[in-house]
Amino acid sequence: MVGRIFFKPTAPPSCKAPSHHMSSSTPPVLTGLDLLATSDPSLEGVLRLLAGRTVGLLVNQASFDHRLRHAIDTLIGRPDFRVAAVFGPQHGLWGTTQDNMIEWEGYLDTRLGLPVYSLYGEHRKPPAAWLEGLQAMVIDLVDVGARYYTFVWTCTYVMERCAELGIPVVLLDRPNPVNGVDIEGPSIDRSYASFVGRFPIPMRHGMTMGEMLTMFNQTENIGCELHIARMQGWQRHMFFEETGQPWPMPSPNMPTVDTAVVYPGQCLVEGTKISEGRGTTRPFELVGAPFIDPWELARALDDERLEGVCFRPLLFEPTFQKHAREACGGVFIAVTDRARFRSVHLTVALFCAIRRLYGDAFEWKAPPYEYETVKLPIDILFGSDAPRLAIDGGAEARDVMQSWGEVERAFAALRRPFLLYP
Repeated sequence: MVGRIFFKPTAPPSCKAPSHHMSSSTPPVLTGLDLLATSDPSLEGVLRLLAGRTVGLLVNQASFDHRLRHAIDTLIGRPDFRVAAVFGPQHGLWGTTQDNMIEWEGYLDTRLGLPVYSLYGEHRKPPAAWLEGLQAMVIDLVDVGARYYTFVWTCTYVMERCAELGIPVVLLDRPNPVNGVDIEGPSIDRSYASFVGRFPIPMRHGMTMGEMLTMFNQTENIGCELHIARMQGWQRHMFFEETGQPWPMPSPNMPTVDTAVVYPGQCLVEGTKISEGRGTTRPFELVGAPFIDPWELARALDDERLEGVCFRPLLFEPTFQKHAREACGGVFIAVTDRARFRSVHLTVALFCAIRRLYGDAFEWKAPPYEYETVKLPIDILFGSDAPRLAIDGGAEARDVMQSWGEVERAFAALRRPFLLYP
């Protein structure tokens, strides 16, 4: 692929946490992995399904339980089933590929004595040969509540292959870190489907991974034998800190829950030549470019009177990616009320303000982007070209978003039968 690099780790790290760092307290929310690790009776059906089987694991570095024990180390020695292969998504099994759009190659893990297969490289859908001998696939990946996060799409490819081969899939469910209530943004025109949005779903969907895969399995006719290891204690209104779970940093540029809160809108900045803060310690919360006057932009955004957020003008210098080693003027996005904050509204207002203030200095990024070589990255992120055309035409943010409320309400009705938690 054009513009891609392959990375192969030379020494896979140990994933065991030091025992003195492990908490003895039980958090209010237990994930599917927490429950499987203890063979909780609530997972009787899953345990019965896995008993005596040879299984594959689709995991990454964030796949650990509340005691910081990684899924591989927790499950590999179990007497009731045998782990025979490990699969990893974008950013690598251990999150070693820092930037986005960096492919990685599979390898033999000498510590585990198991093959590790890359699902973000030559193949996104695993070849049938990789699943030979497997009798079940167990998935434990962390989603961040935004359509563009590729892990859920990796899961759909795996489910499709498993459906073809008659292999059941067990999904160990985890919280949506930005709550399971709020929905934001447009859906996808299917002609703009991509690896940052295979199926129609708003930018912020308010679902868990288990709920999304259950929905896609039916609405997209995947036909996989899918079993969800449900969480205990999770309620839809929760933001991640309320779960009592340790934040797993699911990818290299998702360091905090605050990052996840702004991400459903701010990921759109990847489709521009503006820096989204990659190469800084606060990706997606920082945004800017060398041509931007920070105080001018902050005043323009203040004039939008967006709820739950304020803007701090500043200069920053990314260490890599866009505008590396250049001073960028921009703003820090300070969320003051998560319940009222709408990240997609913010980012559309940001684009409209920069276009109005700086004209053609504001540019959209050209392809390739996430395996799409023709359509503009911003169009596949939005799910159509309509928002871009409106912004380029000088529209106000409210005009760009005028039809999205209807889309959000329709999706709320569509997802309702697939919700697993109160």
